[in-house]
Amino acid sequence: MGREERLELIKKIQEIRQSKVICYITGDRENVSTRIAPDVVRIFYRHLENLQPCERLDLFLYTRGGDVLTPWRLVNLFREYASYFSVLVPFRAYSAGTLIALGANEIVMGKMGELGPIDPSVANAFNPQDPNNPAAKIPVSVEDVSSFITLAVETCQLKGQEQLESVFSHLAEKVHPLALGNVQRNYSLIRSIARKLLRLHMSADDEDLIKDIINNLTEKLYAHNHMISRREAKQDIKLPVVNSSTELEKAMWELYEDFENELNLLEPFNPAALVNEHQKKVDFEVYGGIIESFAGMDCFTFSGTAVAVEILPDGTPNVNINMKKQSWKRII
Repeated sequence: MGREERLELIKKIQEIRQSKVICYITGDRENVSTRIAPDVVRIFYRHLENLQPCERLDLFLYTRGGDVLTPWRLVNLFREYASYFSVLVPFRAYSAGTLIALGANEIVMGKMGELGPIDPSVANAFNPQDPNNPAAKIPVSVEDVSSFITLAVETCQLKGQEQLESVFSHLAEKVHPLALGNVQRNYSLIRSIARKLLRLHMSADDEDLIKDIINNLTEKLYAHNHMISRREAKQDIKLPVVNSSTELEKAMWELYEDFENELNLLEPFNPAALVNEHQKKVDFEVYGGIIESFAGMDCFTFSGTAVAVEILPDGTPNVNINMKKQSWKRII
């Protein structure tokens, strides 16, 4: 299918939901993956300005995550255009995607819908060096640092100032103190953002529930790659999850599969396969993400050149890849 077929599915979802729908897909195709980032805010603004006013706005979302600050800005922008904001989750909406969902009045999930923990990993110049790649730094998980302290205090039952100082000193020898400071800042930041997003549609009387939701999505899931089903999200975490109807689920999944095919998510992008002994230089342009609505279509575009330096005896080309540009591009 193409855009015309997707618009028919978007129209069907809008009719079922009595809403306006904007789709946001950050692709996870190997070598051309994309993530939630601040550069989408202006694109969403243009789409929203060109859509007819509505009381209900739905974000059709697929993502593995990204920048944790962007959800707060996006949700506030969406709420400028609609008093009732919902997130439609046909499949994955992890990490920063889950944060966006926290700002929604309702989260509509299909049987395959998944949310994820919101505990981030942080990376800066003071992070430990990767022993396998001296030029790289190892991300530090906020919850891993917290769990190390918990291990020492609760599991190993270390007590007294001297023992605790020894534990912390050992940690600071392995992880730079400024990196640990960054961990603490992010620990506080993620909880602050999650609380503000929930407070957009919950009252002060729900403060205990808000705290429980945040604790469940950070320290109580224990694994960053934990996949939260709609049953767990609704019954255990107490999020405002709504199960999609049979008709809506079918339309949501068909729309997701069309985006999956459009971005070729199931097959790694291999620019070396584009060249051969007859065509040794190939310019390529490949899409890694999509924002689409009746107002238009924008794609995150990777463009570059693949050049065969030599053809090996087995016929396999030795290829140099020059990635020239990575940015959002307005298609329609």
